[in-house]
Parts: sequence; structure tokens; C-alpha cells
Amino acid sequence: MKDLQDYEVGYDIPALPGMDEADIQTPALVLDLDALERNIKKMGDYARAHGMRHRVHGKMHKSVDVAKLQEKLGGAVGVCCQKVSEAEVFARGGIKDILVSNQVRDPLKLDRLAQLPKLGARTIVCVDDIANVEELSQAAQKHGTEIEILVEIDCGAGRCGVTTTEDVVAIAKAAQAAPNLKFTGIQAYQGAMQHLDSYEDREAKLDTAIAQVKDAVDGLKAEGIDCELVSGGGTGSYYFESNSGVYNELQCGSYAFMDADYGRILDKDGKRIDQGEWENAFFILTSVMSHAKADKAIVDAGLKAQSVDSGLPVVYGRTDVKYIKCSDEHGVVEDPDGVLKVGDKLRLVPGHCDPTANVHDWYVGVRNGKVETLWPVSARGKAF
Repeated sequence: MKDLQDYEVGYDIPALPGMDEADIQTPALVLDLDALERNIKKMGDYARAHGMRHRVHGKMHKSVDVAKLQEKLGGAVGVCCQKVSEAEVFARGGIKDILVSNQVRDPLKLDRLAQLPKLGARTIVCVDDIANVEELSQAAQKHGTEIEILVEIDCGAGRCGVTTTEDVVAIAKAAQAAPNLKFTGIQAYQGAMQHLDSYEDREAKLDTAIAQVKDAVDGLKAEGIDCELVSGGGTGSYYFESNSGVYNELQCGSYAFMDADYGRILDKDGKRIDQGEWENAFFILTSVMSHAKADKAIVDAGLKAQSVDSGLPVVYGRTDVKYIKCSDEHGVVEDPDGVLKVGDKLRLVPGHCDPTANVHDWYVGVRNGKVETLWPVSARGKAF
């Protein structure tokens, strides 16, 4: 990789360390390093206090640098990835404990997965079909490596995963018997409830999931099979899993950045979680490029700079202007009092951090109004 000084600002990169935030080329992803570090430390302290491992979700930021910061400041034990190609990036970047929290069935992907241990990474993968056990075993035998297995339970998300304890036990036994595989535990992430506004609604969904997972753990114990890991939990639910007496590993991701969709959900006191529990640390920095209409400012962050699947971005720290719509290259900001002018910069809190990060090449780390660092979005575009 080239030294940053070999890149050209405005062409290769949006900024260089030492520049003022006001001079960052836009649209750009900006990380408030102080807020990011506080979020990471807070989750790390929580996990330790509750005797939980915390495996951060690499699919959220797709950044080796952020993952290493989460290990250093938050005591993270490793990462979750959703794709083998993501996992390869993190393994090559020095992350030593990797869970592919998804199904891997394609022969080429299975072959690549089986080679991850050669990069020095503990390699774990989710399984919800007993036929997949033999596929994984053959790939691991070919490369002389070991792959660990988590049986995935569908505990309400309605995606991958088995739904009965009998299936959990059958897959676990098959993994125990298969050469070059190790049964390690259970994957049980209830993704469908993470963004429910009400704390009580989220709790009710998790009560059902926890009962289902406990039944599976008990079913395995009845067969003499112990679970080293019972893994799950997200930014909207980690307090439930960590107090369940069943889970021992969390998989929180968005807490570190905090997007607009997560930010609106409510804590146990009815307060938005981005107004006390977590801080906004992740922004799209955008510039006003036109104000030809008296009541509207046009900014340079449109659809190609973000994902709006979970809603439009929110202008950070301001109530006098509002981001109201976008097209490919333009964002429309409602400015009824005409307070903005061409060249002004705004921080936008994206609706959904994960896919927004995936359309940028760089994070610009800012502290006290100055660019401190640039980090590549290491696993950007790794979709296979």
C-alpha cells in the first residue's frame, strides 16, 4: 500500500492528516475519534462487567483498523464476518479469531474458507444443514486445517437457521464425528427485533428467543455435548443476552458508529439510545453546492454516497435545516430561513451505517477539528 503522502487529495483521498475538517473533500466518511473511542470503551467495559466475550461485527465497518481499535480499547475477542471474502481481509490484516456468521455452501467459497486457518486465524462458521457438515469436512481435510462449527438457530429473524432442538443436536453430533471439524456451539442472533422502537417489545421478542436457545443448550447437554460459545446479541438487545444466563458472547456492531435508524430506538427509560447510551461517531461530511432555490440547499451527498434503505440521513446537531430527499449525486436540504450558503459543510448521520460504509474507500478520523488519520475501508465491496 502506498504512503498517504503519495495520494492526491481530492482525487485518491478526501484529506490528509493535519488538515482542517473544513478542508476535507466531500462527500466523505468522517469518524469523530473521541466519540468512537468512548463508544468502544463503554461496550468493552459492559461486556467485561457481565462476563461476556464481545465479537465485533466486521460487516458494519469493514475496517481492519476499526477492528483493531475495538480489540485494543474494548477488549474485543475477534470479528464476525458475513462473507468469506470479508473474512480473508480481516485475517490478512491480523485479526486472529473470525466467525463467518453465515452459511457457506459454494465449493470455491468452502475451499477458501478452509484456508483461513493458514493465515493464523481461528475459523468458525455457521451451519443450518447437516449436508453442509460433510462439505466443510472435505474442504478442511483437503487443506489440513480445522474449521469450527456453530449450529445456527432461527430464533425469530426468519432467515437462516434451524428451528428445533432435535436439528441442533443432529448437526452438532455430525460435526463432532466429522474429520477436521470441531463443534463449538450455537449462533442465535435475533435480527428482526433489533430496530423495534420499544424496549419492552424488544425484550418480549428476546424472552422467546432465549427460551428457544436454552432448550437447545439443555438438549445438547442431555447428549453429553457442551457449548463453548453461545453467540448472538446486537446493539438493540445486548443487555438481554448478557443477562440471560445462556449466552456468553455478544456480536454488537452499530454501537460503535451509531446511525439514525438505530439511534431512534428507546432504552428502558424511554430515551433514544443516541441521546445517552451511545454517541454519533460516524458521519457523511457534505458540502452545499447550490442554493439557487431560496428555501432549499443542494448538497453533494446523494444516493451514491450512502444507503437510504433505513431512511434518509439526519443533519447532525441542527434543527433549522432538514435533509428531505436525494437523487444520484444530489441531496436536497430544506432551508426555510436561508441560513446556508454555498460552500457550507454539514455532518449527516446516515440512516444505515453498514451499507453506507461499503460505498466509500476511506474513513477520515477527526479530532478537535483536525484530521488525525485516514483508514481504508478494507473490506469494501467484498460481497462474495
